[in-house]
Amino acid sequence: MPTYIVTGANRGLGLEFVRQLSQSTSNTVLASVRSSSADLGDLKSASKSNESNTHILTCDTGDLDSIKSFAGEVKKTLGDKKIDFLINNAAVNSKPEQTSLSIGPEDLTNEIRINVLGPAKTTQFLVEAGVLAPEARIVNMTSGLGSMAVSLSITPRKCATYSISKGALNSLTVQQSGELREEGKVGEKCVVVCVDPGWVKTRMGGDGAQLEPEESIGGMLKCIHGLTEQDNGKFYTYTGKEVPW
Repeated sequence: MPTYIVTGANRGLGLEFVRQLSQSTSNTVLASVRSSSADLGDLKSASKSNESNTHILTCDTGDLDSIKSFAGEVKKTLGDKKIDFLINNAAVNSKPEQTSLSIGPEDLTNEIRINVLGPAKTTQFLVEAGVLAPEARIVNMTSGLGSMAVSLSITPRKCATYSISKGALNSLTVQQSGELREEGKVGEKCVVVCVDPGWVKTRMGGDGAQLEPEESIGGMLKCIHGLTEQDNGKFYTYTGKEVPW
């Protein structure tokens, strides 16, 4: 009976994660949203088949106080249960038009705060709360644009601030993959990876996206569920193929 956390669950990829995970009533799903005042109709509908085991909690991953409060609520909600899968999905791509020659300092700072510091602190505070299982799988949702090798193949370059933040998230993943296995942290068998969902038809995906959310999330769940200890610190696509840094 696995337990999952999905951040940014109110729309897009997060919503589809909850929809697919809710198909099994043996799953416990903690779905986080940025604000409790948001319209939760779609999320409640997506989790209806497993509503008794789905808990909607508030976590603004751009706010440290909110993340810390969330970790406390997770512990209170779970009791003796532990998190088997942490999916750090919440992210923004607020200025896709910016290039390396037009980066707005505040825009880059905002994307780093949400896309990098958010997953870093979410994981840290959950570790400190003692709610992650010793063999937990921690998934940082990245992008092909976070790969230096992939980005070099794209002409013209695009989404500079977002790409830079996802490159930093990939580096965070490598750091976590070592540190979370240290004594007194999560466990020597925990696994941390980053996964590229592909270019998906969501609001963030925008015009041109060709991949349906159902296919992307289905592929990622298959990949995540198949992770072994040897996969720690690696970068995958939703198909399970390893991505060059």
